[in-house]
Amino acid sequence: MAPTALLDDLRAALGDDAVLTDPDLLRMHQRDEADLCAAGVPLVVTRPRDTEQVVAVVQAAARHGVPVVPQGARTGLAGAANAVDGAVVLSTVAMNEIREIDPVSRIAVVQPGVVNAALAGAVARQGLWYPPDPGSWESSTIGGNVATNAGGMCCVKYGVTTEYVLGLEVVLASGEVLRTGRRTAKGVAGYDLTRLFVGSEGTLGVITEVTVALRPAPADSLTLVAVFGSTATAGAAVAEIAARGLTPSLLEMLDQTHLRAIEAYQPMGLRTDAQALLLAAADTGSRAADDLAVLAEVCEAVGADEVYAATDAVEAAALLQARRLAHPAMEKFAADTYPGGNGGLVIDDVAVPRGALAALLDGVARIAAECEVPIGVVGHAGDGNMHPNIVVDRADPASVQRGRRAFDEIMRLGLDLGGTCTGEHGVGLLKRDWLAREIGPVGVRVHQAIKLALDPAGLLNPGKVL
Repeated sequence: MAPTALLDDLRAALGDDAVLTDPDLLRMHQRDEADLCAAGVPLVVTRPRDTEQVVAVVQAAARHGVPVVPQGARTGLAGAANAVDGAVVLSTVAMNEIREIDPVSRIAVVQPGVVNAALAGAVARQGLWYPPDPGSWESSTIGGNVATNAGGMCCVKYGVTTEYVLGLEVVLASGEVLRTGRRTAKGVAGYDLTRLFVGSEGTLGVITEVTVALRPAPADSLTLVAVFGSTATAGAAVAEIAARGLTPSLLEMLDQTHLRAIEAYQPMGLRTDAQALLLAAADTGSRAADDLAVLAEVCEAVGADEVYAATDAVEAAALLQARRLAHPAMEKFAADTYPGGNGGLVIDDVAVPRGALAALLDGVARIAAECEVPIGVVGHAGDGNMHPNIVVDRADPASVQRGRRAFDEIMRLGLDLGGTCTGEHGVGLLKRDWLAREIGPVGVRVHQAIKLALDPAGLLNPGKVL
């Protein structure tokens, strides 16, 4: 237990209402949504409201030699926000101010606790758009999105979070405040420190302000659904779409396990007899209808059983909502498969070149059979980023072991296919070993040297990434 003096220091800097020690609240802040990742019990949860208070928290923890674990909304899926025993959790949820929206420069300046959907709504009222849209966009925060370099369903055309982060304000382990990046449309001064902190998961500093790029609001999308008799055929359709030079604004895939889980969770008439479903959209204004027709033609040529277009915006929104329900639906599927609260869900996040997508999907099916665990596959097919969801019985060590084996086999397959161990969820605790395999010993040493330079005492989010 850290000295009482630390709690006194924190209360003096933040006030009693922003320093939480209630045991129930401490348990609530132990972990993010990653299953089967270790988590400790923090000493205290702090809720600073501005950069000055973040500095006070970091400096107080450093004086007492206590780790600091930054947290946002805890919607992450890799254990990056999991607490360690006796740590100071630095929650950014009270730092939720949208400080500026500049429609001329097309930027917004926000605190890290701003919810993704809140920013999207605020800029939309000015005819602008913030493209990154993780599945948890209605609850995840911009700070967390930046810390994990989150993706989303529009990544196939518009890219992940890092493409939109122009500048950051970061509190370093020393308590110093660093500003990186720019507000201008162009800027190449010095090292790209902004991208260094994007995806660093709180291990190099605490993000306290984010300047993001915005786009003009796109035209309404036209949406189609293609039904396939196998996941591999759906993967082949994705490869052909890419080969034809098409750029859909969305290209998502759900396998039969997910279709059945979503239909059980919230019935909406999905084709649960299908082995795979591709959801595609085009937002290219006057060309959207033509682009959608070409997408349909490709799917039919590759072997889709059925292709149909949404008749209006309401139906299109319903199809998109079905995709957003994939995670809660699979959580219910796991709970129903192993009742009594024992159903666990290990969510993988592997990205491969688009041409290797069919091989990845076939491989996941083989691994599921060999390991004797249910695995549903969903993801951003258009950029080769898939999420195999491995269902395990937490109460059965053998089931958990089979699930972990399946996870490792999928990771190995992804790397063998020329892919990466994480496309958008980050490394956290879940992928540390696989990151080391992917980047090699020289890459590991460079990572460690950067960490040592910025956090020599190793107090910022210890144990994560490397």
